[in-house]
Order: sequence, then structure tokens, then C-alpha cells
Amino acid sequence: MIKKRKKKSSTEVYALGQHICMSAHKARRVIDQIRGRSYEETLMILELMPYRACYPILKLLYSAAANASHNKGLSETSLILSKAEVNEGTRVKKFKPRARGRSSPIKRSTCHITIVLEYICFYEKYEEYIMCLKKPEWINKNINMKCPDTHNSGGLWDKK
Repeated sequence: MIKKRKKKSSTEVYALGQHICMSAHKARRVIDQIRGRSYEETLMILELMPYRACYPILKLLYSAAANASHNKGLSETSLILSKAEVNEGTRVKKFKPRARGRSSPIKRSTCHITIVLEYICFYEKYEEYIMCLKKPEWINKNINMKCPDTHNSGGLWDKK
């Protein structure tokens, strides 16, 4: 089966942390709180949360922001956390010695965390485009963006 690869947007940067010694359920509890927020707001939330999962997520967030500023020249203040996901990793299996020569298994779960930051200026243009679709008279003259569904009558969704 042939799978098509998605083209990565030029405004997206990501950081991937693999084999973090923590269960995926505990990391998801923190990730669900910060998904969709701005970079600065996310930093404040993570620094004040009392969970152990915050520290590796904070390190990944710093890494993704450093990738954005170094590799693509984007400013950190205009980044939002567009996508954050936690996947289960491998389990580290050990044996703990017990009484009478027996042993019991210890399974330590790991997780993989992916954080994607996106440049916010494209979201602003998208919002202006949506507003333009709702009310055509709100089109900003500085942006050469036209509503594709407006016709000569000026109404939306009119057929010719």
C-alpha cells in the first residue's frame, strides 16, 4: 500500500521527546490543559502546575521554540501550540528479587511526546478570511484577499 506523505507547513516547528519514563496517561493529563494556547501562556501554566510531567513537557516546549527561532527565524511571542500528542512507548521490564528465591516483574512504562508550534500570523489571516465570508463589507483594504463566494449582487451563496 502506498502512503502519501503530508507536506509540512513552513510555519510549523516541532520537538519530539522519546522514551520519557512516565506513563502516557499522566503526561496526557498535562498536555490536555495546554493544547491550543499561546507559547507564553503555556510557559506560565507549566511552571505553576504541581505535576511531575510538567518538567519534560516544559523542556520540549523550550526546544520547539528554540527550533522556531534558530531554524526558521520566527519570534517566540507569536507562536501557538497547535498540536500536542502523547503516545505510549516501550515498557522497561526488570525483575525484583523477593523472599525465598523468587522474583517479581517490574514494568516501567515510557511515553513519546510530540509538540508542534505554529506561527500565529497565518491564523490571523484565516480569521480575517472567515469574517470576510460572513460579512463581505469587512474586507480589509490592505490585504488583497477576496471572498470566493461573493458575486455581483454582494450576497453570499447567491447563484448567478
